[in-house]
Amino acid sequence: MLTYDTERLPLRVFAEKAYLDYSMYVVLDRALPHISDGLKPVQRRIVYAMSELSLNFGSKHKKSARTVGDVIGKFHPHGDSACYEAMVTMAQPFNYRYPLVDGQGNWGSPDDPKSFAAMRYTESRLGAYAQTLLAELGQGTVDWQPNFDGTLEEPVRLPARLPNVLVNGTTGIAVGMATDIPPHNIRELVKACLHLLKHPNAQVETLCEFVPAPDFPTGCEIVSEPHDLLKIYQTGNGMVRTRAIWERDEDTGHIVLTALPHQVSPSKVQEQIAEQMRTKKLPLVEDLRDESDHENPVRVVIIPRSNRVDAESLMAHLFATTDLEKSVRVNLNMIGLDGRPRVKNLKEILSEWLEYRFQTVTRRLNHRLGKVNDRLHILEGLMIAYLNIDEVIRIIRFEDDPKAKLISTFALSDVQAEWILDLKLRHLQKLEEMRIKGEQDELMAERAKLEELLGDDDKMKKLIGDELKEDAKKYGDDRRCRVNAKPPAVAMTAEEIVPAEPITVVLSKAGWIRAGKGHELDPLALNYKAGDEYLVHAQGKSNQLLILLDSKGRCYTLNPRELPSARSQGEPVTTKLDVQDGARIVALLLGDENERYVLGSEDGYGFVVRLGELQGNKRAGKAVISLEGQPLVPSRVTDPAADRYALSTAEGRLLVFPLSELPELAKGKGNKLVTLKGEDRITASAVVPAGTTLVLHGPKRTQNFKPSDLDAYAGARASRGGHLPRGFQTVEKMSVG
Repeated sequence: MLTYDTERLPLRVFAEKAYLDYSMYVVLDRALPHISDGLKPVQRRIVYAMSELSLNFGSKHKKSARTVGDVIGKFHPHGDSACYEAMVTMAQPFNYRYPLVDGQGNWGSPDDPKSFAAMRYTESRLGAYAQTLLAELGQGTVDWQPNFDGTLEEPVRLPARLPNVLVNGTTGIAVGMATDIPPHNIRELVKACLHLLKHPNAQVETLCEFVPAPDFPTGCEIVSEPHDLLKIYQTGNGMVRTRAIWERDEDTGHIVLTALPHQVSPSKVQEQIAEQMRTKKLPLVEDLRDESDHENPVRVVIIPRSNRVDAESLMAHLFATTDLEKSVRVNLNMIGLDGRPRVKNLKEILSEWLEYRFQTVTRRLNHRLGKVNDRLHILEGLMIAYLNIDEVIRIIRFEDDPKAKLISTFALSDVQAEWILDLKLRHLQKLEEMRIKGEQDELMAERAKLEELLGDDDKMKKLIGDELKEDAKKYGDDRRCRVNAKPPAVAMTAEEIVPAEPITVVLSKAGWIRAGKGHELDPLALNYKAGDEYLVHAQGKSNQLLILLDSKGRCYTLNPRELPSARSQGEPVTTKLDVQDGARIVALLLGDENERYVLGSEDGYGFVVRLGELQGNKRAGKAVISLEGQPLVPSRVTDPAADRYALSTAEGRLLVFPLSELPELAKGKGNKLVTLKGEDRITASAVVPAGTTLVLHGPKRTQNFKPSDLDAYAGARASRGGHLPRGFQTVEKMSVG
């Protein structure tokens, strides 16, 4: 029987080790970029595989499937869709500031970056900027490692000539950490690097004079405050506020959006604006058009309702309520030269990259110096051969082992002897000797220069600086995102957005509500459903507060602008509010928050309340009046100090007392209004402003009471009042004339 050696581990130890191994793999080999070339492993392998396929910028495009096949077959044994998606991102000009891949076909759009065609349809090659990563690859500048199956070698890093980690940036989510590095402008980064080469102790504040902010490929406006941007580069963390760029057409008055924040979809922004227009929350806008085309990737036209609309206020509102203003997260987390992931500030990033660049250039120069020395060594042997050509020919013709004889006769090395033996007859002419001498002189001069550079740090820094300037001139361009600090946008209030219009809100007995424009609307002349009729109405403005009072003393809030038109028969209140079983809406109050009303109940209690205190955000409303009977019809207060309050009872009495005797409360039962005996109750009430006439409506007739007539019924609050004349034993309602 076969026996196997097994290792036994506690589950906790095994799980901890397995998860730690997985975490380190995700952090180091998948999600985070390396500071040296700014690439993740899959990106590095895509760029290298394309260079191996000779898909350089000047070559012909080839099918993307071929590249993806090479990448996953030779270097990156993972899913082809994930590999292709990484390749697509590097080709999208709205994602990468300086794309590494140049594509033909459908590579997605700002509206939907993942709408790219399958890899069998698209074609690709390396972008021009990719040469900054590959130009020095074959010059001994980087270490190499075996691929996943050990059959090939791949570069551990690419010899980036520019700080690509900041040039194009990247995003990634690892285990327990993430990275969000925004793109930057090449020219600005090079200026900062040049300053750092001359002044290694420069502070972040100084470097930010050269690199004021990120530079997104879509070309938006960066509106963060300077101190916020400085804090980002000091700490490596923060948020960058970005806004769309817009202008107003002088001829038409239209507002034209020409650039959107980074990774914002034009169609989504249009949907957000259109949704506000549909819900009547943006009446300042009449129409919205998308005029984007190949020449104008972003051109969204907003048509104001009139030329009198303040474009600045309108755009500020849209910035606050749509993705036209968006905050971009910044987290400068990357793998350093020490192999450890860490969030770094701007100086640390540029200093560490310059250190890597110093190492790369040193290796390149040493590699070239070795090549020069090797060639000089060969030329030295060739020159010995030309000076002794006759003897060399004799040895080759007559000696049994010419190589050994050449080495012993002329003190040559094995390599020199091989080169002499491999000489062709046509190279034995006199002119060849002169050519070798000339090449020797050139190489010796180059060797002297290389040794001088390698032995002088200042000259090495100058060389690095000159190469940076050369690349900035070749690949750099002007900044696309202007930096202009502005305070956060604030949305306009409903009153500012929607002009206040006079309206009349009408409620039927069956509980159907609607609103019509103007105060000339006759509620009794409206069309009601069969069996239904007019109950109550309120007049005010469309921007005022609408409160509904039910028969159980609860108040509800509705937006007058959201009510159906009076041309229709309206909608049931129960579709908008959760009215309690057995309750019904009995009154409407429409006015400003600071307006005051008298609320009370027929059992003789009441109080003054501000309309704003009755406002509730929930469909279920809020309890306001503690009732034992039916609520009184609310009466609006005009002057709390001068108004009087009149009420009639079922016994035929009328009491008028100063309104100032009634307290102002937010809710509750209130104070006693009138003394009632037995089954007596209040039948009608009204606030009587100073100098106005009170009109009593009885079953058979109506009578006006002048201010002097009311004095006969004046009394203190909670008294019984005086008897009304015959015919007004029952007062159905009161009004003020």
